[in-house]
Amino acid sequence: MKIGIHSKTGNFSERWIKYCEEKGIKYKIVNCYDNDIIDQLRDCDALMWHHYEYSKIDYLFAKQLLFAIQVSGKKVFPNFNTNWHYDDKIGQKYLFESIDAPLVPTYIFYSKEDAFRWLNETNFPKVFKLRNGAGSWNVKIVKNRKIGYHLVNKAFDKGFEHTHPPLEFFKETWRNYKLGKNQLSHVKTALKRFIYIPKRHRKPVIERDYIYFQEFIPDNYFDIRVIVIYGRAFAIKRMVRENDFRASGSGDIQYSIENFNEETIQLAFSTAKKIGSQCAGFDIIYQDKKPLIVEVSFAFTAEVYEKCEGYWDENLNFYKGQFNPYGWMVDSVLDENR
Repeated sequence: MKIGIHSKTGNFSERWIKYCEEKGIKYKIVNCYDNDIIDQLRDCDALMWHHYEYSKIDYLFAKQLLFAIQVSGKKVFPNFNTNWHYDDKIGQKYLFESIDAPLVPTYIFYSKEDAFRWLNETNFPKVFKLRNGAGSWNVKIVKNRKIGYHLVNKAFDKGFEHTHPPLEFFKETWRNYKLGKNQLSHVKTALKRFIYIPKRHRKPVIERDYIYFQEFIPDNYFDIRVIVIYGRAFAIKRMVRENDFRASGSGDIQYSIENFNEETIQLAFSTAKKIGSQCAGFDIIYQDKKPLIVEVSFAFTAEVYEKCEGYWDENLNFYKGQFNPYGWMVDSVLDENR
């Protein structure tokens, strides 16, 4: 079997290539941006592409290309079940509700009238999100009805630019600088955002004509991120930012196995199996000690998970020590029975 790999510095592809070379797996570097990508894959049995949610180009066609290759009979990573709901919180709402997964209660409206009617009847606070984005960007607390009205009016008028707002970007960069996670050069780059936002951080469309809210679940000072790949799982605990409610992207991470209970790991395994995902990273919080799914993504920042103490198998046996989840991704493509 021969795998076509779209190579890009800094993402999964570097680790896929290394694994293939170590294991003697045949592979070929391809370029998914080329017009002749289909021809490039003629002698391949599979395509692996870690596409990027904030890439304007990837946003246009990555899912479509991968599914087209899958329909042709070749294996792909991520495949349709893994990929169609990537960076799409609206799709995930319907997906989790359809399989009765314990999702944080989520409300989506496609008209201003329906949204206003709900706002007049609901209680606060709520959480506002755009359908896409990661690292807690474009996530806001809605403390009262007045703020809700403002968001609804904007959603059904000029809409929301899907980008990192300069002020928020600077605050986050400065916070990480004080924590020793950023350098002064990062702060200078953040200041430049007040003048110009790089094109690679813009989406090609304005987010409008829908409004998305989730219940605010109080007393969560962290979330648990569980990633399930090829019958194995590993996890991290992310603490919320100071004076905030958001954990994703905080950079304050704990790795000890004592932070994770079996119910949470089992929920991740069972949900990944139900949705048929090759790779699923679940964000999980708690209400009355019961785990609730916030969202899911196949992509993650590799370096963040290098300190994990080990991984679980589907029987919840824990294997302490280093592991290679990127090799598992390759194995999942090679294994025709999965």
